[in-house]
Amino acid sequence: MISTELQLFADYYQVHLFDDGSMTDLGDAWTEDAVLDNLAVDRDAMAVGTAVNVNVAVTLEVLEAAPEDDSAVFDHVVEASLQISSGRLVLMGCTDYEPEAARFEIAPGPVRVRAARSNLADAERRGIDSDDDPTTMEQLRLQVWPAPHADPVVIKRWKPLST
Repeated sequence: MISTELQLFADYYQVHLFDDGSMTDLGDAWTEDAVLDNLAVDRDAMAVGTAVNVNVAVTLEVLEAAPEDDSAVFDHVVEASLQISSGRLVLMGCTDYEPEAARFEIAPGPVRVRAARSNLADAERRGIDSDDDPTTMEQLRLQVWPAPHADPVVIKRWKPLST
């Protein structure tokens, strides 16, 4: 297993994960359902929605097989598939400079991504100040493993305080 921790600026309330060299424009992927699910997906790219428009703590885990279900300890959990042709996965904030984005070597082929988010109520309550303190910062764990393509799924849904 490879595990990396980063802080990414979730500009426009999203973090992107995609195949290196992808030309996918995720703008059209933000359908009404995608907004509700906090997950916009295309063939080789995805955006995970966030509760805040500031820095979020991101952990990326590259696994050999599907992880056990630990969704009970998270607020919102979704899964989707990506096609990784280049063997490099790119992780960045929505408006980060792509050439400087974090890249991770993985086996080419279809992968499954589980995005598990926590600390959402505290992050939403603090808003723009949520990233001032690790106890109020939104947490995003991304787990990636080889798997055949499957439709996106919401495993656990969080309802924002503001709705």
